[in-house]
Amino acid sequence: MSIASPATGGHPRTADAPACSSARADLAVGVHVDVDWSRQELFFRRELAKVVGRFSNSTENLREVFHLLSEILGLNRGRLFLVDPATGMLTLRCAYGLTREEMARGILTRGEGITGKVFESGQLNIVQDIDSEPRYLWRTVPRSALPNGTTSMFFFPIHVDGQTRGVFNVNRFRGISRSLTADLEILREVTSQIAQLLRLDDLIAERVQTRTAALEHENRTLKQALDRDAHRYGIIGGSAKIRTALRQIEQVAPSDATVLLLGESGTGKERFAHAVHLASPRRDLPFVKLNCGAVPEALFESELFGHEKGAFTGATHARVGRFEEAHGGTLFLDEIGDLPLNMQVKLLRTLQERTVSRIGAQREQHVDVRIVAATNQDLRQRVNEGNFRLDLFYRLYVVPIHLAPLRERPEDIAPLVQHFLHEANTRFQRNVYLSGEALAALIRYPWPGNVRQVQNVVDRLVLLSEFPLVDAPAVLSVLEAEAGAPAAVVDATGAADAVPVPLPRHIGREQRDGIMLALARTGGVKSRAAQQLGLTLSQLNYRIRVLGIDPADAARPAFAHREPAGRPGS
Repeated sequence: MSIASPATGGHPRTADAPACSSARADLAVGVHVDVDWSRQELFFRRELAKVVGRFSNSTENLREVFHLLSEILGLNRGRLFLVDPATGMLTLRCAYGLTREEMARGILTRGEGITGKVFESGQLNIVQDIDSEPRYLWRTVPRSALPNGTTSMFFFPIHVDGQTRGVFNVNRFRGISRSLTADLEILREVTSQIAQLLRLDDLIAERVQTRTAALEHENRTLKQALDRDAHRYGIIGGSAKIRTALRQIEQVAPSDATVLLLGESGTGKERFAHAVHLASPRRDLPFVKLNCGAVPEALFESELFGHEKGAFTGATHARVGRFEEAHGGTLFLDEIGDLPLNMQVKLLRTLQERTVSRIGAQREQHVDVRIVAATNQDLRQRVNEGNFRLDLFYRLYVVPIHLAPLRERPEDIAPLVQHFLHEANTRFQRNVYLSGEALAALIRYPWPGNVRQVQNVVDRLVLLSEFPLVDAPAVLSVLEAEAGAPAAVVDATGAADAVPVPLPRHIGREQRDGIMLALARTGGVKSRAAQQLGLTLSQLNYRIRVLGIDPADAARPAFAHREPAGRPGS
């Protein structure tokens, strides 16, 4: 039997996807195009494993699986009919390539049409040509919506715990040579994964129904434990993404599995690496770190593996490498994506053999080291570009843990600010605190530099503040200086605004003369002018900038004899 892949409308494909999208339109209209189907099937299986492995919502997972079937293999309009417990009807739970109206029409009685018959019998059914099948109802998609030519369909019953729960069906268009066996094998795998997703749904529903109170108690206990762990590891924040990362660390830490921390610069990868070490049985042994991006290429081998005395010019004494330093403990390789290619080969051998040889040494020695690596780069892209070895990538990519940037977890900003504020007050011997509007401005800022940038800004606020209370204009002033432009913060709708925080007082042109007069009377001393106006220095500076006032002009004696507009003379 032969099938053809349909036109799909130009969905973007991933960087490592087989280059088949350009052929789909030709296949849909029957033009012969050579496609490496074995490569397509291998790629599909890999992507299917990724989707199922990151289960969060069964409907989203199913829709993505159906999308992959269409985009990669040309098996279109995947549909899943499930029994509605309330009505006993077969209803369309999930579909790909159907409109909302078509989805709404997907309701069948048991035994109605081919889908209903498959549900009743619990047996697979393959329709060679739906145009010649009188039992096919055309309930959801009219014939006019399909391409010309023969359309076949698969109908798979979905069995969960020995019961038929629904029916999965999918279209395919004939026109190229591909075996029916290959399609059946792929679709049986998909059907099995659908059943697994439904089984997970059942387990979740059962827990919700029978253990709601217990789960709430467990969640509170877990959150408290994770918060304690977070503080124990020096990690500030209680967002869901932080808790997920900590939970993953707690799960993998007792093993010796290699951990790869993925995240943007400034997301706290070193803290999480240390957390892996502290949560492991190696906690009382060395935690050694090496920033691969900070070591000159010529010194890498000596840094990692050490050298013997006289091994090269300048080697006046033997040196222990980082692997030997970390023996029994954990070695953290930060910015692993910057490791030179020649060192990647040597690192890979060490990871495989668990031995190191110092430069100039005559023998190797065993090392027992747990590896935690980190990078802010896309290692898959580095592999595709030829800058990172694929075998080393798979050796490191055992337990990847993604660390979300701060803009994706705004609930962590407030505790981070308070933590850094306490640290800065202690370090600089100050007693500065933030107004509610100031804290709100910090929370709504997108923080492109992540946690490090938060600490820098808070330090600057503490150092530059002339008064104990830091208000919103002072925060905006620092953020503008940080960004080199008016500070843009994001509101609840995701929109950016250059002046996001309401000012304590309306700033209008009528205030200009009052500020000019105060500056003239105080000889341009802004702190004294602010006192006269009842403003903080930060508020005055903000108004000077907004109104375009030049303090030097305002300090001219001639201006001191004028009165602000709208006020009676003295």
